[in-house]
Amino acid sequence: MSIAEQVAENKLQRIGERPRLREYIRESWQRRTFAYTLARFNLQASTAKSSLGVAWLVLVPALQIMVYGLIFGLVLGNTRPANFLPYLITGIVLFQFVAGSFADGAKSITANASLVRSLNFPRALLPASAVISNVYRIVPLTGLMLVALVALGEPITFNWFLIVPDLVLMSCFSAGLAMVAARLTVHFADLNQLVPFITRVAFYSSGIFFSVDKLAAGHPILNPILESNPIHVYLAIARGSLVTGYSYDLYQWGLGALWALASLTLGFIYFWRAEEKYGRNV
Repeated sequence: MSIAEQVAENKLQRIGERPRLREYIRESWQRRTFAYTLARFNLQASTAKSSLGVAWLVLVPALQIMVYGLIFGLVLGNTRPANFLPYLITGIVLFQFVAGSFADGAKSITANASLVRSLNFPRALLPASAVISNVYRIVPLTGLMLVALVALGEPITFNWFLIVPDLVLMSCFSAGLAMVAARLTVHFADLNQLVPFITRVAFYSSGIFFSVDKLAAGHPILNPILESNPIHVYLAIARGSLVTGYSYDLYQWGLGALWALASLTLGFIYFWRAEEKYGRNV
């Protein structure tokens, strides 16, 4: 009996071989606990060497709100968005989640090279754990954000509960984005050098501290591009739910759901197609 026949008879698989998509999804779901555990470990490790520890998870966005609030509040003057401080707080806190998921997802394979080479598991769990780690960060931050909005005079309404499905859509979108970034970084290591630049472009094009409607007014080409920006869509839904003077519509919810579904589906498939290469290229 030949080696090939023995392999077929015993149903052996080559180490690192890419399984079928359905099997890959099933195995990823069965091992989801690994992603949760790794996410908690990475979160603890990221703050373990700091004297302030987890306090930095709150201090960083708080300092950004202070700096951007002071600078852009003065620079924009009368052109700044209405109810500017709640508008800015919502934008910065939620943008931190998407940006963190993208940056951590981009290095999720390369930073765990020894793990990828030594163990056989669905590599999609690594960028997934990067997003889960950022979910652990955003949940308490969202609670503090809501407290800050109340302190600034925002009334608590039933619409505040809509922040939960909005965060779910953002998580799905960020997961797909993280998987795309993870694969690209394996093929092009220099992408890690571009991550801060890409994040900055996203920050300045998503309406974090300015009104997209006012900026794109009178520009028939620029307006639909900026308004269709997925990050802007999720921020618009959040502000419509939390901040007085802003609203959301079904179109934004539909567009947000479409972005989330497309990003997660296409990102997962794109990542899965290179499953066999991760152990060799990192």
